[in-house]
Amino acid sequence: MTWDPDQYHRFRSERLAPFEDLIRWLRVRPGMKAVDLGCGPGELTRRLAALLPDSEVIGVDSSAEMLPKEPGFELGRIEDIRGEYDLIFSHAALQWVGDHPALLAKLWSCLKPGGQLLVQMPYNFEHVSHQAAARVAHSLGQPVRTFPMLPVEEYARLLYDLGAVDFEVVLKVYPHVLADADAIVEWTRGTLLTAYQVTDEFLKDYRAEVRKACPGAPVFYGFKRILMTASKP
Repeated sequence: MTWDPDQYHRFRSERLAPFEDLIRWLRVRPGMKAVDLGCGPGELTRRLAALLPDSEVIGVDSSAEMLPKEPGFELGRIEDIRGEYDLIFSHAALQWVGDHPALLAKLWSCLKPGGQLLVQMPYNFEHVSHQAAARVAHSLGQPVRTFPMLPVEEYARLLYDLGAVDFEVVLKVYPHVLADADAIVEWTRGTLLTAYQVTDEFLKDYRAEVRKACPGAPVFYGFKRILMTASKP
């Protein structure tokens, strides 16, 4: 997958809303060691660091194109996390990693006693924008991207089985209003479509499908996301 920071930032304000919701759960203590998994261009990593006084905050991302070229950011895969942390944070990234039961267990093993897990994941794979991309990819002979997302209640059960306390899992719909169907296309070009080979033909067919499914202007783009918090005793 190839990521474009400029394309990703086109809907910066809309992507910020779930971050603000997530950090309302943040338990701030001085001297923490925290990691932001799938940090992307690092803007939210810096905001997280500003909320944690006298703490070490590391941003990790597998995309060299997205990762800031500055101290505090490391190239790496989420599933390869090592070390022990007071806070494991991830905003819109875990949906790219498979086998969520194993992934959560791995993250939990890297959490110190008394530590906190804070995660937000898009849960929009049933939206027409995702379904249209899958149909177009299939018609052009490309592999169809699948997502490892579990039923919402399954995440709560997994956290319980791991021994979590003070945990909560929420499914929330963010009600975005965009200019038209083409704006939905531009949104997904910065995220979902990075999983595909987006040729001119792909983009033409995909845009036609989204326009058909989302006529008129403006258009309502209801975006579902999972937010979760859990503490390790």
